[in-house]
Amino acid sequence: MNEFPRHQVNRRQLLAGAAALAAPAIVSSSALAQDKFPNRPITLIAPWPTGGSSDAVMRAFAESAGRALGGTVIVENKPGVGGTLGATAMLNAKPDGYTLTQLPLGIYRLPHMQKMPFDPVKDLTHIVCLTGYTFGLAATMDAPYKSLKEMVAYAKANPGKVAYGHTGTGTTPHLAIEEFAAKAGIELTDIPFKGSAEIMQSILGGHIQLMSGTTEFAPHVRAGKLRLLATLGRERNKAFPDVPTVKESGWDTVSESPFGIGGPKNMDPAIVKILHDAFKKTLEDPKVLETLDKFYQPVIYMNTADYTAYAARTFAAEKATIDRLKAAKKI
Repeated sequence: MNEFPRHQVNRRQLLAGAAALAAPAIVSSSALAQDKFPNRPITLIAPWPTGGSSDAVMRAFAESAGRALGGTVIVENKPGVGGTLGATAMLNAKPDGYTLTQLPLGIYRLPHMQKMPFDPVKDLTHIVCLTGYTFGLAATMDAPYKSLKEMVAYAKANPGKVAYGHTGTGTTPHLAIEEFAAKAGIELTDIPFKGSAEIMQSILGGHIQLMSGTTEFAPHVRAGKLRLLATLGRERNKAFPDVPTVKESGWDTVSESPFGIGGPKNMDPAIVKILHDAFKKTLEDPKVLETLDKFYQPVIYMNTADYTAYAARTFAAEKATIDRLKAAKKI
């Protein structure tokens, strides 16, 4: 009577043992990815020339992320077409996590201004957002206004007579101020320049009294040659704690051009998580934070889900802005 039950037990044990031996062969690709990734250097495209602030920041992120991953992240510069060549490169890159790119704001804007080969929402994987830029309005010390509110009052009293320089039609320093001006109910005359060097030469030479830009104005503000009227971040910049934001001054305009790391579409979620965690960890690295502070760049962290949602919102918002400015013949 005891033989039959013992035979059943032994058979179950044999089946269980066979299943256990077979189990390693049924490991998911995601699990394998977590075990093996990365096993060779990762390429991170910086869609800017070497030597600039954006390049320096991307190299700091790459070095720190490489340490976090236990491997190497190599920066490859692909400047041109408004910083969109990295996104374009993702169209032909394998979605294996070994080819990544910075995702600047231009990838959401330029497709509404000219024909581009990619859709920034459908053709990319948004992995993690890390930082952004500081934008602001700076004036000469002899301008007839000493604050943003005074500038608005002056512009209302002198319609069309307040001109500001910016670094190019369709750039953030241009579009952000046009949005602010519309909300403030003022008419400003915009003067496009070819770049930071040209606009700084003009305002320091007294040819214009007001400029919108990134932190190319910072050393001149510190030297007392220019007055910073406001910044365009969500919060005051810690380098200029006494300067209010446009939003806190009463006009709901925030422009920080958040950017982070992305890859081709259809990436393995397990690899995305590994990359997200590694790049998020860079925001705890003193060397990375020192580099961000050097260029007045805030930490703007978004996880994969939030960054993906941000991309869709921003793509739609940029279209609305471009359409409005086209209708007003501002661009």
